[in-house]
Amino acid sequence: MVNIAVFASGSGTNFETILQHIEDGSLPVQCQCLIVDKEQAYARTRAKQHQIEDYYFNPKSYPNKEAYEKDILKVLKDKNVDLIVLSGYMRFIGKVLLEAYPKAIINLHPAYLPEFPGAHSIQDAFEAGVSQTGVTVHYVDEGVDTGPIIRQERVPIDPNWNLETLEEHVHAMEYDLFWQVIKSVAEEMEGKK
Repeated sequence: MVNIAVFASGSGTNFETILQHIEDGSLPVQCQCLIVDKEQAYARTRAKQHQIEDYYFNPKSYPNKEAYEKDILKVLKDKNVDLIVLSGYMRFIGKVLLEAYPKAIINLHPAYLPEFPGAHSIQDAFEAGVSQTGVTVHYVDEGVDTGPIIRQERVPIDPNWNLETLEEHVHAMEYDLFWQVIKSVAEEMEGKK
């Protein structure tokens, strides 16, 4: 079975969905740990509720990204992690992790890439007045939301929606899509083992 580590920075709603699918057997992977870069991230509470170990690494207490990622890598290696899943992790992945996990780091992005990359993509799509946005799951490379796309789904935008309603629809698509992509990536990895 493929071992995953989830990286998060915030409330962890997608993390929760992933855990529910692991627990009901629809996502046959093992979540070895949660890695967070914010001490107060609510994702940590969710981890405790599901008996998943969580680790907080404070980026400010390291001289550089390399030192920060080397410490994270120790945990990942210790836990035999095969696949890194970025679930609302608001930090760029650096060389240390990219080299240790080639084509084994995936990210969920709340837009139909290459449209609306970056941190505020739902708001950006809303303010641009477009008729549709979407959700993308992609492999991570050194760019910002530029890695090879695994799967995308469109989210049509009703012109009567406010920003909150659009966020709800995008998140609903994320919850539906992300675990399925993790499953297919994990199955592909299993096949290569």
